[in-house]
Amino acid sequence: MNKYHNKKTTIDGIVFASKREANRYLELKLLELVKEISKLELQVPYVLSVNGEKICRYIADFEYMDKRGNVITEDVKGVKTAVYQLKKKLMKAIYGIDILEI
Repeated sequence: MNKYHNKKTTIDGIVFASKREANRYLELKLLELVKEISKLELQVPYVLSVNGEKICRYIADFEYMDKRGNVITEDVKGVKTAVYQLKKKLMKAIYGIDILEI
């Protein structure tokens, strides 16, 4: 058990950090199956750099395209740590991406 009490869960041979994230994966797979979303990707990495200096990396839990063609970047969150909140702000400042929290 980790410090946030997440229970690693495996679905389709993929290990998720929590049951909540695994359940969201199942929901997104279903949405993709019925053509509500497309291009579902998991664990999408971003390098967060300022003035050419790498600060850190952010890994999005999921990314997909909605029916309107918008790319949605999702993070399944239980605990919003200070580090996560900083990375969320950097994603907006550097890439113009608003992370959808589930």
